[in-house]
Amino acid sequence: MSRPVLLASAAVVLVAGCWLAREALGRWREERTAFAYELVAELRPVVLRLGGALLCGLGAMSLAVAALLTGDQAAGGTHRPSAESPAVLPTPGKPPPSPSPAAAPRFTGIGRPAEGELLEAAVPGADGSPRAVRVWLPPHYADEPSARYPVLVLPGAAPGRTADAELPDVFDGLASAIKLGRARPFVAVAPAAPIGGTAQPCDPMADEDRIRTAVAGAFRTLPPGPQGWAALGVAAGAPCAVAAELTRPELYGAAAGVSGRYDAAALSQAAGDPSGPAPRVLLAAAKDDADGLAAAHRLTDALRTGRGRAPRTQVRISDAVLDYTPERERLRLVRLAAQYLSDTLAHPAP
Repeated sequence: MSRPVLLASAAVVLVAGCWLAREALGRWREERTAFAYELVAELRPVVLRLGGALLCGLGAMSLAVAALLTGDQAAGGTHRPSAESPAVLPTPGKPPPSPSPAAAPRFTGIGRPAEGELLEAAVPGADGSPRAVRVWLPPHYADEPSARYPVLVLPGAAPGRTADAELPDVFDGLASAIKLGRARPFVAVAPAAPIGGTAQPCDPMADEDRIRTAVAGAFRTLPPGPQGWAALGVAAGAPCAVAAELTRPELYGAAAGVSGRYDAAALSQAAGDPSGPAPRVLLAAAKDDADGLAAAHRLTDALRTGRGRAPRTQVRISDAVLDYTPERERLRLVRLAAQYLSDTLAHPAP
């Protein structure tokens, strides 16, 4: 006990002893009166009170001595263990708790283009910075709670923007193919292009595990692979879609590039790994898009003479679309690409 507590206790005991002694003295005076009148005196209460007073006095003295000893020990400084006494090591504390895993990205609705539903979430990229990822659910997605849908990745080209932000009518082409029965319903995933821009061939952001995990956790999709995922790029996003198929055929079953301009040499080198299934690619352009068709043929020639899996790439070139406005041509080209990708995913490469 600390010195103040001991002194306070001694004071209380001393006060109690004084009170008992006073009571004993008063009782003794009363008994002396009884002796004067030759009455029987009762001395037991006097003895008990007097004994209690003596005990309180002894207790107060003991507490006072203990308080003095405690004060002397504190004044002597901190006690140091002798050489013979074993050192007492501090108990190691518990390790800090490991950080809890980050919460899954939450997709919120931002519109209903092409009779479907468009949602968006911020998904951390490889560098930790959040990047926008948009997901388009086809019409009647909610009508079949047990159905799982193939995924169509739409790489963006403009830094920080998604493909649909550059070409808002891309979902109209997909919905048209589904409505006409030319393609299975897709879940379209449009990740924003990295802020630093993309290279040719680009490594699409959709190849990141974080995005695949976020999409699989929030929507009813088929797992990544030749039977479940494909890539579609339009205009500046076409090289990214083709690069995804050439470099990751184990994740994508096919790719379609629409109205693209391609770095043939770089894309051919990207397919230099001989392992994996043969990539399958559609290169589509409008009939009057001479530059687009020339770029498609140059890429085809470069793949045929390339190394690794490049010569095994199954390339189809389409130049059948011709319409009276570029917008109409783009819608028909996207519809054609969706049909090709749907048919190709249904028949995986050996």
